[in-house]
Amino acid sequence: MDFWILYQLQELHSEILDRLMVGISFLGNAGWFWIALTILFLCIPKYRKCAAVMAVALILDLCICNLMLKPLIVRERPCWIDQSVELLVTMPTDYSFPSGHSAASFAAAVSVFFFHRREGIAALLLAALIAFSRLYLFVHFPTDVLGGILTGILCACIARKIIETAVRKKISKMRKW
Repeated sequence: MDFWILYQLQELHSEILDRLMVGISFLGNAGWFWIALTILFLCIPKYRKCAAVMAVALILDLCICNLMLKPLIVRERPCWIDQSVELLVTMPTDYSFPSGHSAASFAAAVSVFFFHRREGIAALLLAALIAFSRLYLFVHFPTDVLGGILTGILCACIARKIIETAVRKKISKMRKW
């Protein structure tokens, strides 16, 4: 089923979509876009709490996806298995499950959505495009992307609890003074 979906997506290729998907996927490389957005949000008082959650979510995502799940599951990428499909991006060297691009994107986007709905919807749309681009580019299976999305959402939820607990403790300490 995974390969069937990927092969169907190969039928969509066009010069415009190819360029667009490569560019969108680039935004997810090493989470750089989401890290930059987190840093920007840290500089704006209105977005600082959101940025703290984003930072924790991205760190959790890095630990869970790259340090735990990928080395544990050791799933080959579709482009490693079927090398007849021409890649538009450099062949990835790490394992496939879960999709790190999808996980980081959803960890950050869901974090934004928790605090700023309008900006969060835009972030979620971008995260969905980044996740889709990984399928279009034949570097992840659909189940890799789904696993990444779920991991990212989980990381955002855990990060929100961590930050809210830390803020409550800080407020409690301030009241005691």
